Amino acid sequence: MIDLTKLALQIPTILLPRTGVDPSCWAVIACDQYTSEPEYWQAVDRLVADQPSTLRLVFPEVYLEDEDSEARIADINSSMAQYLDDGVLVAQEQGFMLVDRKTSHAPSRKGLVVALDLDAYDYRPGTKTMIRATEGTIVDRLPPRIRVRENAGVELPHIMVLIDDPEQTVIEPLFAADLELAYDFELMQESGHLRGWKVNQQALLEQVGSALGRLAEKERFQQRYGVDDDEVMLYAMGDGNHSFATAKAIWEQLKSEASDPADVMDHPARYALVELVNVHDPGLEFEAIHRVIFDADVDDLLAKADDYYRQAGTPCCVEWFDDLAAANVAAKASASAHAIPLVAAGRYGLLKIVEPTLTLEVATLQNFLDDYLQGCSKARIDYIHGEEAVTRFGRQQGNIGFYLPSISKHDLFRTIVRDGALPRKTFSMGEADEKRFYLEARRITR
Repeated sequence: MIDLTKLALQIPTILLPRTGVDPSCWAVIACDQYTSEPEYWQAVDRLVADQPSTLRLVFPEVYLEDEDSEARIADINSSMAQYLDDGVLVAQEQGFMLVDRKTSHAPSRKGLVVALDLDAYDYRPGTKTMIRATEGTIVDRLPPRIRVRENAGVELPHIMVLIDDPEQTVIEPLFAADLELAYDFELMQESGHLRGWKVNQQALLEQVGSALGRLAEKERFQQRYGVDDDEVMLYAMGDGNHSFATAKAIWEQLKSEASDPADVMDHPARYALVELVNVHDPGLEFEAIHRVIFDADVDDLLAKADDYYRQAGTPCCVEWFDDLAAANVAAKASASAHAIPLVAAGRYGLLKIVEPTLTLEVATLQNFLDDYLQGCSKARIDYIHGEEAVTRFGRQQGNIGFYLPSISKHDLFRTIVRDGALPRKTFSMGEADEKRFYLEARRITR
């Protein structure tokens, strides 16, 4: 069998809820979703009530700024220990988990739950590792996530990692195999259906390793992306970039604190549980991530935008329209400019930046927003999935929403290999309700 360590891959021992636990209450959506909609998480809490649930094992980010964060983290760690002690979480035979997710937008999205080696990942700009970040990592966002993970007994993945497998050699052939069904149920909040099968047969494990090994061949890599790099990129972060970076930070801390780093190289915290998804999967779509600024003086923000872009040598202007459709038409007609539709106080407009120096609209806008927010402590930003939510929030007094275009998923790997990480929050893999649900777990302590 191919040496899986050379592929930054480990066959994990996955934990699943015991028989009798209601999976539709156990599985909840990624904690970084619906961060401006506390009512969503309140509804989940009412639904779960006192039943075993991953809701008790994660920290929904809508609550990150609450004063009881430390108590909440302590409760999370206590629930993890209790679920392990009470047998709520049951260890399965070592293997992968093959998953098939149906959403309201796609009949099928296939994935494979594996463990990846954090030593093969580095989120610092310019690094070339086998596992690479697709967007800039905001280091300031890591501390609260580190506090959640550093004393955790188990991890639960909402991380989705992409592979570039146009011939469908890694994940898709597994669906032809005779596999034991692990779960099959409807997800809460009308978020679709989820099925999973255990992949623990030696021949199939070797099949996965061999297929990934072919994708990782240096000559094939260089030819595909038109580069002469010796450092092969096999995996690209899809969703959960900051969660994976958090796991990396914890692992680096563990190594630094060890009297002999060799003593911890087999530590379970060296790995992170993720779902691999083929970027060419028909059920995977890239969606734009929009921006909404809350509690802002809109006129002042637009005036500061004018100053910012003028000083940068890329002057801007704002045009106003009767509706969003008209703004979108005007945006498409602005071929040489970065034209970004917006909504503020019930008005629709178009922020047009002439002769931009950056490639992507999201980078042009984000640089200004970062500058603006540094000088305005009252205002805050949220990254929003779906135009409807942008419109709802942006129309409220004191808010302004920006609608951003999506990028092609087929260009992602080539762009990352050749140009490095994209600006943060450039794309989303589907809408909010398509995000990964917590289900599988893995021990990260000895």
